[in-house]
Amino acid sequence: MTDIRRRKLLAAGAGAGLAAVTLSVLPSARATPQEMAAAIAKFTGGAAHRPGKVNFDIAQLIDNGNAVPVTISVDSPMTAADHVTAIGIFNERNPSTDIAIFTLGPRAGKAQVSTRIRLATSQRLMAVARLSDGSYWSQAVDVIVTLAACIEGEAP
Repeated sequence: MTDIRRRKLLAAGAGAGLAAVTLSVLPSARATPQEMAAAIAKFTGGAAHRPGKVNFDIAQLIDNGNAVPVTISVDSPMTAADHVTAIGIFNERNPSTDIAIFTLGPRAGKAQVSTRIRLATSQRLMAVARLSDGSYWSQAVDVIVTLAACIEGEAP
């Protein structure tokens, strides 16, 4: 077998392998509102969460979903007796419903977290905070994403 034929054969095989990988990745499903609710229920252990105490700071119109800044703050004195133990960020349309879970304690000093997230498309997001007394508080926000992320190769 000549070097040219061998290269063509290897290139064809690599292309076929890439196509197989691409085909297996393309059908990546987006989460649904029901899956988001299930992820939140798992985070809360089935306990109810009430709106309030949580401030979800994110732009409502997002030009590019690849790196979206978010800040979650919770109204809490952050003392040993009364503090936030965890904050979770959840979504209903990304491939995975739980974006991030942050663990806090009274030594955090402030019940606030900031990060950047990827968003697949326009959707509802929810931040849920677990307090040391076992209560759960939340805030939901709706965002519009003009340039989607998380869905390479898939139409929005």
